[in-house]
Amino acid sequence: MIRLSLLKVDLKKCTKCGMCAEVCPRQIIHVSENGPEVIEKEFCIACGHCVAICPNAALDNQRNPLSQQISLEKNSILNETDAATFLRSRRSIRSFKKKPVSRESMLELLNIARYAQTGGNSQGLAYLVLDNPEIIERISSVTMDWMCKQEGLGQYVHYINVYNQTGKDMVLRGAPSVVLALAEGGFRSGWDKACYALTYAELYATTLGLGTCRAGLLEQCAKSEYQPLFEILRIPQSKKVCGALMVGYPKFSYKRLVERNPLEVFWG
Repeated sequence: MIRLSLLKVDLKKCTKCGMCAEVCPRQIIHVSENGPEVIEKEFCIACGHCVAICPNAALDNQRNPLSQQISLEKNSILNETDAATFLRSRRSIRSFKKKPVSRESMLELLNIARYAQTGGNSQGLAYLVLDNPEIIERISSVTMDWMCKQEGLGQYVHYINVYNQTGKDMVLRGAPSVVLALAEGGFRSGWDKACYALTYAELYATTLGLGTCRAGLLEQCAKSEYQPLFEILRIPQSKKVCGALMVGYPKFSYKRLVERNPLEVFWG
């Protein structure tokens, strides 16, 4: 066994194949006669690729240890038919049962969301989970007020008219839970992270019997930093809302896969 500043290499297992060096995003692994070693360790982003790719489990990385990685079996990956059906069957749910989502289920959902990709493995998202019906109703009302104040109303006219005519919640659709993705540094820097993470959550939600839908109107209200909204949310000043997701148990189940526009591809 050879110990280096960042990597630990089992030379009895290491074949010096170079895969760890090739997959390293920062290209800071060099393979010599003594096995893999890290040059410029300050550039390591702790992605764990080098450890995960090794076919002989010969490599360990202090910043993403082998002991914390889970072995993948070949049969653990969905085949193309099952994967296509799974992805196509996800629907945006806007009609929910009047049934609360347990905090245990919400933690399981968000625990999967944290595995979504982020640029440079920066991660850094936090979540605010709202499951108090009164607070959710207040947030919907405040967001509707914000929409009514927008110049020319534009795209919001329909939602305002439906709300005025029927009283239906057009913002959060009566969802029993709402998840807000929070990030440091402002909306722009956290938007991509939130999109990926909430997409992971939306896909995994179906396995828990849950339905989800992005709360776009709330996202826009939060992006504008509407103060009445933030007085309710009481989030730290250093964090910004970068995404919002409605979560609950679907009131109905869909029976068919829906078609979309034909695929349009250009080749360069």
